[in-house]
Amino acid sequence: MGLQSTSAQGNGLSRRLFLQGSSALAGLAVAGGASVLVAGRAAAAQGASGLILSGSHWGVFKAKVEDGKFVAAEPIAADKHPTDMLRGLPDSVYSPARIRYPMVRAGYLKNGPQANDAARGSEEFVRVSWDQAIDLVAKELQRVKTEHGNEAIFGGSYGWKSVGKLHNCRNLLGRLLNLHGGYINHTGDYSTGASQVIMPHVVGRLEVYEQQTAWPVVVEHSELVVLWGANPTITNQIDWILAEHGGYEGFQALKEKGTRVIAIDPVRSETIDYLGAEWIAPRPQTDVAIMLGICHTLAKEGLHDKAFLDEYTVGYDVFETYLMGRAADGVEKTPEWAEKISTIPADVIRQLARDFAAKRTMLMSGWAMQRMDHGEQAHWALVTLACMLGQIGLPGGGFGLSYHYSNGGTPTANAPVLPGVTAAGKAVEGAAWLEKSGLAAIPLARISDMLLNPGATIDFNGGKVTYPDIQLIYWVGGNPFAHHQDTNRLVKAWQKPQTVIVHDMVWTPTAKFADIVLPANTSYERNDIEQGGSYSLRLMAGMHKVVEPLYESRSDFDIFNAIAKKLGYGDGFDEGKSEMQWIQQFYDAALEQARARRIDMPAFKDFWDSNEPLVFEPDEAALNFVRYADFREQPLLEPLGTPSGKIEIFSTTIEKMKYDDCPPHPTWMEPVEWVGAENAKWPLHIDTAHPRYRLHSQLSASASLRDKYLVNGREPCWINTKDAAARGIADGDIVRVFNDRGEILAGAVVTDRVREGVVRVNEGGWYDPAKRGQPGSLDKYGSANVLAVDKGTSKLAQGNCGHTAIGDVEKFTGEVPPVTAFDPPPATS
Repeated sequence: MGLQSTSAQGNGLSRRLFLQGSSALAGLAVAGGASVLVAGRAAAAQGASGLILSGSHWGVFKAKVEDGKFVAAEPIAADKHPTDMLRGLPDSVYSPARIRYPMVRAGYLKNGPQANDAARGSEEFVRVSWDQAIDLVAKELQRVKTEHGNEAIFGGSYGWKSVGKLHNCRNLLGRLLNLHGGYINHTGDYSTGASQVIMPHVVGRLEVYEQQTAWPVVVEHSELVVLWGANPTITNQIDWILAEHGGYEGFQALKEKGTRVIAIDPVRSETIDYLGAEWIAPRPQTDVAIMLGICHTLAKEGLHDKAFLDEYTVGYDVFETYLMGRAADGVEKTPEWAEKISTIPADVIRQLARDFAAKRTMLMSGWAMQRMDHGEQAHWALVTLACMLGQIGLPGGGFGLSYHYSNGGTPTANAPVLPGVTAAGKAVEGAAWLEKSGLAAIPLARISDMLLNPGATIDFNGGKVTYPDIQLIYWVGGNPFAHHQDTNRLVKAWQKPQTVIVHDMVWTPTAKFADIVLPANTSYERNDIEQGGSYSLRLMAGMHKVVEPLYESRSDFDIFNAIAKKLGYGDGFDEGKSEMQWIQQFYDAALEQARARRIDMPAFKDFWDSNEPLVFEPDEAALNFVRYADFREQPLLEPLGTPSGKIEIFSTTIEKMKYDDCPPHPTWMEPVEWVGAENAKWPLHIDTAHPRYRLHSQLSASASLRDKYLVNGREPCWINTKDAAARGIADGDIVRVFNDRGEILAGAVVTDRVREGVVRVNEGGWYDPAKRGQPGSLDKYGSANVLAVDKGTSKLAQGNCGHTAIGDVEKFTGEVPPVTAFDPPPATS
């Protein structure tokens, strides 16, 4: 299992990805020797040494084992752009933050579900045996089911758990709880909560998790690339499955060709430097206003593609009425109007429109702009802008929402698809995270709201959701105390249930707020199998056990299986199969697909013992893939999944919902808080960007990686030189970042790489309250979500608003409290 935090990343694979094929298997490379692998698998405790193939979100690697210890992760030759984060993997295994034994909160161990839940997060923990822990969990699951019904159980397992088709802790949790009669699940995710709801209304697809126009096409045909709120040199280091880093080859080729790149971002990112991009730094949360200003120029100067709009879209006439100020608001969305909102000069906006129209332009958008209040509008406006340019479906033109995620655009290989374990109890091919599971589901970003308001009803995508009265939270494979917005509100909400159970490898903030904590092992202490490249499917690797499980840790599979047997479900969970039998079953299913498609793959034993990944290659069709080309060529035979079969600039479906916070066409709406408001309480926007040396909150427990970015022992806070000077802040100072929702300490980085009026605190920092378990406590380490707004983006999507936050910064002058974020909680024997 794994950890995580706010997200910027999304989940999974699209069905369309699996249908987009290419050609042949490059071949199974054999190196390193089976004897080394067998020795490594036998057990590190026996003093094995050698190189052992495994994998992670950061890439496929060979684990170097010396005298039974995992000492280094070496990238494979097929990964031409490995990430430095591989260096932190051994450190994460041996972290002092590892959970060594089953632990129970002292008050809960004494009083059970009648314990004082307000003390959750502040009490000591008591070590118990595995038998006692399994018994406690089983009895509590049965008690809640009997007294309150299965609707009182929330199965919380969001997102970036460890890779692997068997040890998928989210599906394993659902598997147990479904076996037990059901549970409350969630829908959506933190990464793309707004877009994955609005995009099906606009283009009939999720869009955010789908393959992009292939990189060779972009490099050959795009004359202008626009990076809008995206930093792909950082975010493409990771993948939902095994990272293969093919996107870096695309960006490298783009750089070598000298293609013009414009980046619109309040921070001068690493990608801007790498590509030598032109930097436009708008006021945060104003992307929609800028897009409308560009659209206005296109229409005013007759630069829009009327033929494309007539044939492939519906509702442009209504949108233009709004754009030109002839709608009810009476405001013309001119570049001058957009300048007042965004601070970008009107002439710059006007020139952007002309340049976009004059060149084959690819709009590459990140997801940050939809993680804001009214976030649905951002990507809707971007698609509308692309429609006005008329280049959707042409080589190198249009828009893409996944070039920064899981290396989108890397040509899809001709490869079979590995199935995996599911919550439903049968293997399934494709994106396991999309599988329906549970009795009902709430929008993920509304967890605190659900806990605080049982019985309340909210709007959601044309329907209604009534919050259940949750009495038991079972959380596996996530870290909501680093991931969810407005942490102090979450602390209050977390006091409501009678019982909280958590599995984890390390003492995350979430584990410290649990009642029962079960030590899960890392993916390097068990066997598994996985594919590499969410969009390319280029790799398939056996994830061999590198070392034996440390301390008393167990795999989530083994933990849930023991609970299932304790509850009397016999072989209902494991189906009587061992770990290796499950893994071979998944491989053999892929092998059967491969044979039907005449793809060469070895038998399972040869694959497993080779200690090398399989490498697949794309064919000409994949190398030349253009997104929406089929729709453009044959709109009647290849319609989109919208009611009209076309791109819906105006949605009658949304119009019928009559939501006051989500109009039926792209619209500028002021965020609930932003620095451009006339009555803004705070002067600085708090930008929560993705970090370079971790995946959300994963790898935070790796001290060797933390040393690369900590400032005075805390998370860095970038602040503009003028803002710093006005506050007497010098580089390296410990600062207090604060607003009405909370306060955090961070280390100042004084720089002109962030625009004036903006500070940047990377998401994913571990919450470290000065007063353990108390809402409103000072966070000593620098967790950005302490400061973020916890509200739905709108009634349509109810996505998260992690980038909606304003506040202020001051030099911290008090006695500096020690950082304890990575220390285990107090415990008694």
